[in-house]
Amino acid sequence: MSGKKYVEQALSAWMDISGEDSDVVISSRVRIARNLRNVPYPMMSTPEQSNSAMEQLLDVAESGRLNGVGELALIRLSDLTELEKQVMVEKHLISPNLANGSPYGALILSSNEDISVMINEEDHLRIQCLRPGFQLYEAWDTATKIDDIFEEQVDYAFDEKYGYLTSCPTNVGTGIRISVMMHLPALVMTTQINRILSAVNQVGLAVRGLYGEGSEATGNLFQVSNQITLGQSEQEIVENLQQVVKQLIDHERAARNKLLAESKLRVMDRIRRSFGLLSQAVYMDSKEASQRLSDLRLGVHLGLMPEVDEHTLNELLVSTQPGFLQQTFGEAMSPEERDQSRAQLIRSRLATHG
Repeated sequence: MSGKKYVEQALSAWMDISGEDSDVVISSRVRIARNLRNVPYPMMSTPEQSNSAMEQLLDVAESGRLNGVGELALIRLSDLTELEKQVMVEKHLISPNLANGSPYGALILSSNEDISVMINEEDHLRIQCLRPGFQLYEAWDTATKIDDIFEEQVDYAFDEKYGYLTSCPTNVGTGIRISVMMHLPALVMTTQINRILSAVNQVGLAVRGLYGEGSEATGNLFQVSNQITLGQSEQEIVENLQQVVKQLIDHERAARNKLLAESKLRVMDRIRRSFGLLSQAVYMDSKEASQRLSDLRLGVHLGLMPEVDEHTLNELLVSTQPGFLQQTFGEAMSPEERDQSRAQLIRSRLATHG
């Protein structure tokens, strides 16, 4: 199947729905890594072995056994263009590893794009479930159902002592990674963020940027996830992250209230300046766009920016990325051309929906 349908719109359908605590939490994600027992891991397998793993796993999807979790499409990475892969990475539907990896990679994708099952990424199988806002348990429930269906049909690599075996030792055990994408502008503006994130690291959680490991936290977006997969049950991992994220939400809301109480005019000036730049600029790079859009998102949730809606900001967050810009304008672009097109797109969207 072609990936065209999934790269035409910036926003996945699941992002159209507001989740719990969406003023601070943009999305919740659960990812489960699994491998087949008798096939070498993707990085060590021959093309024939990679193809065999892909066909075994696609057979499960084609059998209809996954129908209970929703309408699913099967996409082979070899059927996607390089630009389609880049856009899917920007929408978090696939990882950079899968986009740049084996030609025997494949994707099982739900119609509203909240389920994304990657085949022959770093592991043979990576089940990813996304939900809007703070909905860890809902994402975990769906991911577990999919995992159980695969486990009934294929033989997973499992050790009685260590649990599920994975390509990277840091995933051995439960093989589960749970992450929450948070918008924490007030903690950054009040210079509390380093102290609080240091405390988060000390309880076994990791804080990364928008695209996970190795990415920069631009636009005040932070991905908080578990680091430990061995020695804890899935339930304990979910509960631990749930509790820590709840505290982060409380800290961010307290910082926003402090800004309103002590620096309202200064904050309003910053937000209005960002709106002016976004509405008028001729060139804008992605880093500045992320920061200015972050200011507008804060303004929306502080009640200082009623003329802009959250849906438009979510859409601009994705549609101003390099791959999506080239998809939208239908041509390859230099960095300078992208900066110009990005500014044009933002001006147009804010004029229409701002």
